[in-house]
Formats: sequence, structure tokens, C-alpha cells
Amino acid sequence: MIVKEKKSPKHIWSTLKQFIKPQSRVLLTSFGVATCIVLIRLTGILQGWELAALDQLFRWKPAESQENRVVIIGVDEEDLRKIGKYPIPDEIMAALLKKLNAQGARLIGLDIFRDLPVEPGNAELQEVFARMPNIIGIRQVAAQDEYNFEVSPPPGLPLEQIGFNNTQTDSDGILRKNLIYWWTSDNKAHRSFAFQLAFKYLEQEGIELIQSANNPWDLQLGKTVLRPFKPNDGAYVRADNGGYQLLVNFYRIEGGFPTWSFSDVLEDKVPPEEIKGRIVLIGNTAKSLKDFFSTPYSANIFKKPDKMAGVELHANFLSQLLNAAIDGQSLLLKFWPDPVEWIWIFAWSSIGAYLSWRWRSPYLNLAGILLLEIGLLLICYLAFLVNWWLPLIPASLTLAGSAIVITGYLAHLEEELKRSKDFLQGIINTVADPIFVKDRNHKWIVLNQAFANLLGHSIDTLINGSQEKFFPEKEADIFWEQAELVFLSGKSSEHEETFTDSLGNTYFMATKRSLHKDAAGNLFLVGVLRDITERKQMEEELRRTAAELTRSNEELQTSHNRLRYIAYHDALTGLPNRKLFYERLMQSLEWAEFNQQSVALMFLDLDGFKLINDRYGHDAGDVLLKTVAQRLKNCLRGTDTVARLAGDEFTVILPAIAQTSNVAIVAEKILAMVTEPILVDGNNTAKVTASIGVSLYPEDSQLPDDLVKAADQAMYAAKELGKNQYKFYSSISKSKLTEIDQMEK
Repeated sequence: MIVKEKKSPKHIWSTLKQFIKPQSRVLLTSFGVATCIVLIRLTGILQGWELAALDQLFRWKPAESQENRVVIIGVDEEDLRKIGKYPIPDEIMAALLKKLNAQGARLIGLDIFRDLPVEPGNAELQEVFARMPNIIGIRQVAAQDEYNFEVSPPPGLPLEQIGFNNTQTDSDGILRKNLIYWWTSDNKAHRSFAFQLAFKYLEQEGIELIQSANNPWDLQLGKTVLRPFKPNDGAYVRADNGGYQLLVNFYRIEGGFPTWSFSDVLEDKVPPEEIKGRIVLIGNTAKSLKDFFSTPYSANIFKKPDKMAGVELHANFLSQLLNAAIDGQSLLLKFWPDPVEWIWIFAWSSIGAYLSWRWRSPYLNLAGILLLEIGLLLICYLAFLVNWWLPLIPASLTLAGSAIVITGYLAHLEEELKRSKDFLQGIINTVADPIFVKDRNHKWIVLNQAFANLLGHSIDTLINGSQEKFFPEKEADIFWEQAELVFLSGKSSEHEETFTDSLGNTYFMATKRSLHKDAAGNLFLVGVLRDITERKQMEEELRRTAAELTRSNEELQTSHNRLRYIAYHDALTGLPNRKLFYERLMQSLEWAEFNQQSVALMFLDLDGFKLINDRYGHDAGDVLLKTVAQRLKNCLRGTDTVARLAGDEFTVILPAIAQTSNVAIVAEKILAMVTEPILVDGNNTAKVTASIGVSLYPEDSQLPDDLVKAADQAMYAAKELGKNQYKFYSSISKSKLTEIDQMEK
């Protein structure tokens, strides 16, 4: 028997799978290693390694061209010696600010606390603060931690000229995020020092900060969109995301920011063109003042960590915001969603396992994995250059880990194969089930008599012939593919297939194939067949019965859904009916109570609807009601509910109301919508108005029925006042409510 000479497309595909699909062992190993690494990553154990790798990528990143919008005036050690005291006296600080303003500084950021007077010269400094609207001072807002203290802003500076200089470092003490907003305990939002400067600068350029249309938490700033940091972004695991933080795309500026000393300005050593039209940041650069922070550029394997001065850090944040808003330069690092990162990790695990399985050489595996690790690093670096932060450490660990596991498995498999014994010939004829034995070239080498009887040929005829001679083409293809699958995977296989004998009778057979080796190391495939024709016939009958039951169940479910819709919706308008309205109202009130929110309930009655019915007929009235219902749906939010209670009475539920004025806006919108003419038949148009009553939860009541009654009473009050208007229940006098109650009775 020789290997098949003719190969169908299925055979070709089976061969290609040797190259494009790892063995089942490879897949299992890849998935296992990748799953372990992902689970370890989710615990946060790898966070430190991944952040360190991120820092290294920052340090490898090419330097940017020098910033021409920002200048730093630093208070260095020499300045402290010349001044002779610290804090710097107010008169010296006032003189500095006057000089910078005279030289045409566009904005001046004072990154030095001036919450207390430092005589002499406090009155002069206060006068400077009052006369110079281009100064931005700093404060420290209280944080919600053990360091909960604050430093007041400079007296005399209005709040719009103040920014906080709080920073948010990671657990390793390195600052990688820009905190631009902070909410204090009184629920007031405060801008950071750098963001306040950027805001003022961009405001002068005609660039406004607006809320993104796609996400209320995203902010549109010129050509960039700011997205807040979340606790599990990138490699972070349950990180602190207090305030409004941005995961900063740090960049190194060639030569740093233009920097002059405090004394240089006072001694007129700074050329005016270095100051004119720029943002000037004043801050401490003296090491003794300890105003320094660790950034991704601080750590270095070969030298002592070099921290960044606080004023330079703010300059970096400010420069990034300006470049992003004006020039469209990327401000934020981008990263994949968690499922995509898991796929990435699994892919590298698969590569390590597959290549180790294919190479089967420890030395070749070692060299190959090292090259792949370098390639992985290069891919992550190139992606980082276009602002993508890819999972480098998890992918590297899975690549190496899966290669190690596969290499160990191959060593174990080789040892086990050596212990195999030749057992075939002695027992094959003692088994009643049909049995065949093939070599790696798909040649039959041993057959028992039961197998020969199944196909209707003698053993010698079968062994000396080709499989295509004894099977139809489709069966021969399947027979060859199943055997090849076992050879490729190295694992036993059970498969159900058909066999046609020499008389044309077809049998369903359950075939189990397994691999064995003899003492000489020759690989054989042993197949054992069992007739399951009767069982397959029973299964087919059961499948037909199950299909009928499934169809019946689907029909019942469709009918149930239709009946439920009819029970909960108005037949004419398709709006929720009274029953569904009350369910939605209860849900809204429960949600509002849990979230400490307000809910508005509107009761709407059409003015003049009866006249439309009398004049044009009930069909025209129905058209008008359906049109009004559709208009109501179109002018409300997706979370709002509009229902028809009866006749021309409608209700509207507005959950999550921030303020009462918003309800008034909605009511006015509804009134305007209702009054638009409506085509009630082919030639006639009708016009109606509406009277709307509004009740509020929890101000007017916390009970559904009471809220409905209050809105109904407010609606009657609106009608009495002339119709085509809305009325809040809370604005109705007690005497008027009593009068309405008597009218309703």
C-alpha cells in the first residue's frame, strides 16, 4: 500500500494546517500559559514591570524640537544666596513680576506659594496682583488621603487666576499622569496650574473647552479630545483615578525649556525677545528646596535618578496641552481594550509554542525565542512612536513561557516513546471488532478478519490495493484525513464515519484511532471500528422530534411576546399604556431614591381635541393622537417615558433631572411641538394646544399616586389660566388646589 497519490482540496487543506495551525498540544499550552499570565496581570503583580518598561520606552523616544511658547524663570541656589532669605520677600517678587510684564510676557505662572505675606513689600505685591490679569498663582487643594491639607492661594488674586499644583504619582512614586481637575468636598471643580495657564492662553487664541458630543466625560480642546484616566487603563490595575487625570504622553524636549534664573531677570540679563509673547513660569529649581518629582525620564540603569523640577513638570504639562490643542499633537497614550490585549498575549504565546514544537531543538529554540523577543520589543517601540502602549511584558513572558513548556513536553514525549513495546500482531485477531493498522504513509500493514468481512474483500486484496479502490471518493477522503489528523496531533481520536462495502451497503461506524510505536521506533496508527448504524438511526429520529419541539416553542414564545406587548401598550399610538406607565414610574422613583436624583412627571391634556373629533370625525382624531404621540417621542430623551393614559391624556416621566429649569425647557418644547398644524386627512389640517401639569419627586411627593394626582391638579390649573401652558404643582396656592379638588369630585 502506498500513500495517496491523488489529493482532493480537503487533503491539501489538511497538509496546509501543518503550517498554519499549531497542534492541539500547542494550542492548549498557548492558552494555558496566556491565561496564567493574564490572571497574574489582573492581580497587579506585573504592573511595576510594565510601568518600568513604559518608562524605558519614553527614554528611548526621540526628543521633540524646543518649545517656543514657554519660558522658565528658576529660583536656583545662586539666587537664594543673593537674596539671602527664603521665602523670597514680596518686594523682590513684585519687582520680578513688573519686569516680566514690562517685557511683554503673555501669561505669568507663579509656581511658588504666596499664601502668607513676606515683608517687606506685601502691599506692593498686592498692587501688582490687582493690576496684572495675566498672572496665574497656585494653591494646594485638600486631597482625600493622609496628607489632607491645603495651601491657600495668593491673597488678592481672583479665583479665575488660580490653579492647584497637586500631583498624582503612581505606587512606585513616579508621576505619569496629569491631574487637570479636582473636586473638593464642597463639590466645586478646580483647574490645575498648568491647565489654567493653557485655558487662558487658548482662550486668547479663540479656542474653547467644550464637552465632547460622544461622551459627556470627554472634553474637546481645540484639535484634541481629553479622555479621563480609568483605574484599569493600559497596564494599570485598580489605580487611583481621583479627579480628572490624563495618562500623559511624556516627551523629551531637545535642550529642555528656555530657562533663566531669577537674578538674570532682576539684573536685566534676559533679552526682551525671550519673554515677549510667551508664557513665563516662575518656580523653584534649587535642589535645597526639594520641589522635584520622579518622571519616566528620571530612572536610569547607568546613573543616579534625575528628578524633574516642579516648574519644569508644569511646563511639560502646559506644553503638551498647547501642542495638542493648537497643533493636533497627540496628548494621550492609546491602548487596546482588555479583550484585544488578551488576544495579543495569546498570539505571542501561540508563536512561542508553535515554533518550539516545529523546531524541536533546545538550542534552536533559544536562539529563535531571543530573536522573537527582540522583534516583540521593536514592534512595541514602533507602536509607541505613534502613541500606542502595547502589553510588552505579558507578551514577552508568554512567548518565553510557552516555549519552555513545549520544550519540556517534547523531552518527556521522546523519553516515553522509547519505552513503547510492539504489541500489535499478537492480539489483533483475538478482537471481534474490525481493526486496521497503518504506517505514517497511510499504508495498511495489518488487518484482522472482521475488517475484511466489513468491506467484503480478502485481507490480501485490501493490503495490496489502494484505499480509493475500496471506498467511494468522499469516504476515502475522510478516512485519510482522520488518520492524518491523529498523526499530526499525536493524540487519540474518535470519529463517526460511513463505510460502504463491496455490495453497496453503507454502515455508520464509530472509529477510534490511536498512535503506537514499536521497539524500533516505528510509528503506527491503530484503528478500532464499531457498528453504530442502529444508534444513528435512533439519533436521527430524536433530532427530528427535537426540531419539531423547538419550532413549537418558538411559536409559543412569539405569541407570548405579542400578547405582552398588547397588554402593556396603547393599541392606537403604540405608547406605553397606564399599566406600563405605572411600572416605569415606580422604577424611576426607586432609581432616583437610590441615586439621590430628582424625577419630573408631566400630565398633558390636549385642548380642543373634542372639537376636532366633532368636526372631522374620529378617524381624524386618531390621526391627530398618533401624530402627537410621535412628536412627543421625538422631542424626549431615550431614557424618558411618554405614555397615553386615556383619550387625549398623556404622561411624561423625566428621570435624572438636574434642575427645575430643565423641566421648564422640556415643557416649552412640548407646547411648541403640539401647536404645529397636523394634517388629519387628505385636505384638512387641525391645530390643538396642550395644558401641562408638572409634579416633582421628591419635592411634591414620594408616592406614585400622589405625584400623578399633583401633576393632574397642576394640569387643571394650567387649563383655568387660559390653556396652552404648563404649571408646576409647587406654584399653585392651597386655595386653588382645594378648588380643583372640589371640581374633580
